[in-house]
Amino acid sequence: MLPAPRTHNGWLDMPVSDETLREIYNLMKWGPTSANCSPARIVFVRSAEGKEKLRPALSSGNLEKTLTAPVTAIVAWDSEFYERLPELFPHGDAKSWFTASPAHAEETAFRNSSMQAAYLIFACRALGLDTGPMSGFDRPEGRRGLFHRHHA
Repeated sequence: MLPAPRTHNGWLDMPVSDETLREIYNLMKWGPTSANCSPARIVFVRSAEGKEKLRPALSSGNLEKTLTAPVTAIVAWDSEFYERLPELFPHGDAKSWFTASPAHAEETAFRNSSMQAAYLIFACRALGLDTGPMSGFDRPEGRRGLFHRHHA
């Protein structure tokens, strides 16, 4: 699936369709996470207006490649992911594991949403799309206007 290591920094000027984005999501959404917690929340940004909202959050080295990409996927996590655990992990009272310890919930959300970001990359690559994962991103700035209780 990954015949050669590569983090891309430039893109073809070709749009990525809604259908392709749905297919990417459908390929990655059931990737395994701890207790099926699935905390990732993904925002696909394609418009120039949406990317301008990202500008203040981007490091200078990531600015051009983000603004010129046909689509930017922001993988955040839901701090209250455990609210869905009775549905996603009905085998026990998994919700209580996290309501009792916000620090444990936060660590679990970060770790598992990071795995889900990797699943997203694999899904993109499986469909022939290039990816350029990055972490040069100011999270508090990025949350403004994009996320409410989620962490980018």
